Amino acid sequence: MASVALRKLVKFYGKTQVLHGIDLTVADGEFIVLVGPSGCGKSTSLRIISGLEGATSGDVLIGDRIVNNLEPKERDIAMVFQNYAIYPHMSVRKNIGFGLRTAKMSKVDKATRVNEVADILGMTQLLDRKPDQLSGGQRQRVAIGRAMVRNPAVFLFDEPLSNLDAQLRTQMRLEIKKLHQRVGNTIIFVTHDQIEAMTMADRIVIMKDGHIQQIGTPQEVYHQPANLFVAQFIGAPAMNIFKGHAYNDRVRLDNNQLIAVAGIQNVVSDQTVLVGIRPSDLTVGGSSPMLEGTVSVLEPLGSESLVYVSVNDSEVIATASGRSPPAVGDKVSLSAIAENLHLFDADSGERLS
Repeated sequence: MASVALRKLVKFYGKTQVLHGIDLTVADGEFIVLVGPSGCGKSTSLRIISGLEGATSGDVLIGDRIVNNLEPKERDIAMVFQNYAIYPHMSVRKNIGFGLRTAKMSKVDKATRVNEVADILGMTQLLDRKPDQLSGGQRQRVAIGRAMVRNPAVFLFDEPLSNLDAQLRTQMRLEIKKLHQRVGNTIIFVTHDQIEAMTMADRIVIMKDGHIQQIGTPQEVYHQPANLFVAQFIGAPAMNIFKGHAYNDRVRLDNNQLIAVAGIQNVVSDQTVLVGIRPSDLTVGGSSPMLEGTVSVLEPLGSESLVYVSVNDSEVIATASGRSPPAVGDKVSLSAIAENLHLFDADSGERLS
């Protein structure tokens, strides 16, 4: 196992800059997820760590070594790709063992190692099958097994679950997380799916336009987003945003409703601000009503319902009991408590509370 560090990493493609001085430290044995929209630089960062691409400037360290000038095979890393990259003419056994083809091990030791990996992945009964006899999830496990068999210091995953259906993605998320808990290798995982990031990571690195927006635990980036982009990118459905003006510890919304917001910092009187409320924190009814509107759409989810409410020509998403939700067309009040509100500067988008 090993730590990984990026120091002032810059990447240009021609005249287009795609990474703007990225700094990141991944601890030994940590599971880090890089997440962000397409074109944010997450896959480019991973490819630079792997050695498949070079940085324009800056350093990549694996352990205590600067590896900028080392070939991928010299970096003690293994990479799992989106498209599996397994050989269709080889059995599962040979695909997994392919990573040991240049290892200085006896045939017996290689076979033992393949069997150990297959056992960890629950594929012992599939070792003699060909890839076309496997499901998508099983093929992805073969790709992971081929990476595991070398026991690398660092695993790099480049959107490995994108080609799977929803049920398989959920299953593979759990399997990869269990695998990390069992073997403890350092993992850097790239995805555009914020649910994958939230459910798998020790820490999440949220990127946009080649810049890191926030690094934190899933709880930190969800409950204390550093800026408006993070607040709206993390969480589904997206956070509700309201415009208003700050006065001491209160904000007057554009509908003239005065609400309390906990922990307001660095705000001047009458400053234009944005108030964020996650749908899970905005409830129908309650003791502290702050908005009123008409239910336009109802989405039952079982234990709760998502309620879309028309408020002053805009649509707000709230939650209600799954057993007794309001009906479409009902007039409802919406409540939230001050501690669950998020405040952002209207110009910069930076967090103020």
